[in-house]
Amino acid sequence: MIAYSEVSAFTRTPGQGNRAGVVLDAAGLSEAEMRELAAFLGAPETVFVIRLGRSAVRVRYFTPTQEVEFCGHATLALGLMLAQSGHWRGEALELETLAGRVPLRLISEAGVPQQVWMQQQRHEVRPLPTTLRAELAEALGIDARMIHRGLPMAAASTGLWSAFVPLLDPMILDGLQPDLEQIAMLSEALEVGSVYAYAPMGVNRLAARDFAPALGIPEDPVTGSAGGALMALLAQGGRLPVRAGRACGVIYQGHALGTPGEVEVEVEMRGDAVVAVHVGGCAVLEREGLWKRGATREG
Repeated sequence: MIAYSEVSAFTRTPGQGNRAGVVLDAAGLSEAEMRELAAFLGAPETVFVIRLGRSAVRVRYFTPTQEVEFCGHATLALGLMLAQSGHWRGEALELETLAGRVPLRLISEAGVPQQVWMQQQRHEVRPLPTTLRAELAEALGIDARMIHRGLPMAAASTGLWSAFVPLLDPMILDGLQPDLEQIAMLSEALEVGSVYAYAPMGVNRLAARDFAPALGIPEDPVTGSAGGALMALLAQGGRLPVRAGRACGVIYQGHALGTPGEVEVEVEMRGDAVVAVHVGGCAVLEREGLWKRGATREG
């Protein structure tokens, strides 16, 4: 029997944010069994701890259909479980992922874990041709005139690639009627994991929706990896105020699915260059259970 936890990340409220599976002891699981357990849990991502050390933890991430190199909300969920299990009390800790090493930072109050912050991978950007604007708009179910011309449309990554599409306002975002088959084809053609639509709500506040059918996730409720990449993209392009070498912001996501969450981001800047991207938030344990090898959710 394999013990697992289900954790909602980027929220303090059970049933909101983004659900992740967490398996703290997966050393004895084969890759096929990790895939089976991820499919059993049915969360957008499940994180498996392959090796648990005091200063470094080796992990792997799986969606219900495939392995991915990195996942922000599952990382945050894992941080909470490591803290609640007594393994982590706030000392220096790094995750060893397929995307690289991810340092974690724990914020506690009166000894109670409150937030987990992660330093994401190096920020990378690939331009998207403006000729794709109409095709991306069609895939999202909107007119191309609803795409914001003053904000960046580009592919970016801090561990997992997404195509970022700016919209004029959050009302357009709420009304999207995505063609998931078309989005999956576009994602594969652009070599990204998802199409991430976003809209401004203020100087450093954004609303967003993330569609990842190519990864087996029709819509990801709240996305830490893409949130970090987006804020870094905006900071690099001069769209966020920078004070003392830092640009900060919040992304609100999940409202369209009835599972709202908040992603906090801090981007370290040196001139126009992104030095580091930090993403943080809260998490809450939903439930714990045991998985019998070969079991299905129905069984």
